[in-house]
Amino acid sequence: MTEPQLARQLIQVGLVTNQQVRHAAETRRPGIGIAQALVESGATTAQAIQQVEPAAFTILPQNVQAQGIQSQGLQAQGTATNGATDSGSAVNGAAAHGAAVHAAAANSAGTALQTVEAHDAVLDAETTNANVGLGTGGAVIMDESGVTFDGEARGGDLDDPIMGTIVTYCNELLKIAVGLRASDMHLEPREHGLLPRYRVDGHLRSGGLIPKELQAPIVSRFKVLSNLDITENRLPQDGRFRATIGGHVFDFRVSSLPSIHGEKIVMRLLDRSALVTDLAQLGFAGKTRAHFMEMLSRSHGIILVTGPTGSGKTTTLYAALAAARDETKNVITVEDPVEYELEGVTQTAVQSDIDLTFAVQLRAILRQDPDVILVGEIRDGETAEIAIRAALTGHLVLSTLHTNSAVGAVTRLQDMGVAPFLLASSVAGVLAQRLARLICRGCKQPLDQNSEEYKDAVIRLRVQPGTPMFKGAGCELCSGTGYKGRLAIIELLSIDSEFRRAVMARDDADTMRRIATSGGMKTLWEDGIEKMTHGLTTAEEIGRVLLGSQEED
Repeated sequence: MTEPQLARQLIQVGLVTNQQVRHAAETRRPGIGIAQALVESGATTAQAIQQVEPAAFTILPQNVQAQGIQSQGLQAQGTATNGATDSGSAVNGAAAHGAAVHAAAANSAGTALQTVEAHDAVLDAETTNANVGLGTGGAVIMDESGVTFDGEARGGDLDDPIMGTIVTYCNELLKIAVGLRASDMHLEPREHGLLPRYRVDGHLRSGGLIPKELQAPIVSRFKVLSNLDITENRLPQDGRFRATIGGHVFDFRVSSLPSIHGEKIVMRLLDRSALVTDLAQLGFAGKTRAHFMEMLSRSHGIILVTGPTGSGKTTTLYAALAAARDETKNVITVEDPVEYELEGVTQTAVQSDIDLTFAVQLRAILRQDPDVILVGEIRDGETAEIAIRAALTGHLVLSTLHTNSAVGAVTRLQDMGVAPFLLASSVAGVLAQRLARLICRGCKQPLDQNSEEYKDAVIRLRVQPGTPMFKGAGCELCSGTGYKGRLAIIELLSIDSEFRRAVMARDDADTMRRIATSGGMKTLWEDGIEKMTHGLTTAEEIGRVLLGSQEED
């Protein structure tokens, strides 16, 4: 292997940039190889280079720029292909993938960028190139500013034909995700390519299949951005990066998972400017909102938010925290991880690698004179007991549990070993919730009561004939889905004296549920049916989200 081939391979796997190679080549001492020069310039480490090419430091020095690292030297595909053949490294043919990428980059209207355009068209006509917004009404309209990443020089690798194409492609994928208002972006390796999928309002939408030869460079690009080890493709990894897209700052939580066709990348998108802290916008209305605000105004006690993964518990906790905080209170959180930064709140994160668990962090927080404490999740009996005792000693504690109903949270804490007398005297309230898709306002229409769809819904939901139902016909605003946005379906349990006696007596969940409903608790089912009849969501969504949820844990 020659130095130009080594340099090209290091660029293709994303370990260094073309600019770093040029700088190292121009400033290196006489007789020093390019691998050593890159290390001395601070571009990377010797260990990282040897993971890509074990023999890197035995290659004789050459004139790297003259051998084809610059743009004009990339006009011959054979050079890069030979580099892949000569390499005995652990990157499993990354140079061969790079050669195919080079072929796309060499053409000014190259295959890669043509694929980006085709990919955009597959999603819908509104998600194309520089403007991938979905129109007005809360959608983010992309401007000409493109995408910039924290900690990366503006322009980055765009001067390099190979990496410039990959960077542009990856930027387009991020812009499409933002334009679709996706909460997650999946890059799934398939036998014949890389399939991007976007989770919009809780449902995955597929994009166009990306050519197989671009899979390795694209995965490497996102791993480099997330500070992951690009030479490790056998173990799962987690990381994060921050990017500015269309003037909005986004945090991306990145997870890689090895699969039979390569590494799968999943990114959670967190728009730092889009956090909803208004309870009314989340789906709280009338008496439910008033009762929840009353709970948050207390000086002590524990308030729990329950539901399955993806039911919006964290968003509701942040909204509750925003309602409970003021300048006179010391508000501290312990989260795993910190998803959004809140003004006026001290936020801390769990770090399991150094045994900084919820329980350990919570004990430390109690020595910080807190008024309000948010515990991201109660996962074990130790954390539960500390949180309960904190609520009993003059602190307002907010936390989450994974249960199917509000009453189920009480029985779950009992199963964790929390004494009934502690529960009865500390729990102020429990909120159970689900997320249902909102009917698009641009195409909402009544459901024909003579249609089979309506008759089936009446039977399935056990409602009276004549109950109003609505649906979305599909329009440009919602990309033809009939839905745009989501709202919470809510069940709020207020703890009264009769319910406390049931907890102390260790009554079963059915008995406690009857006591709660007789005391005025509106169940998930009742709240969902009410929001359906008011035209906020559809019978189909209520059936999908709530059928079975009325059963106890």
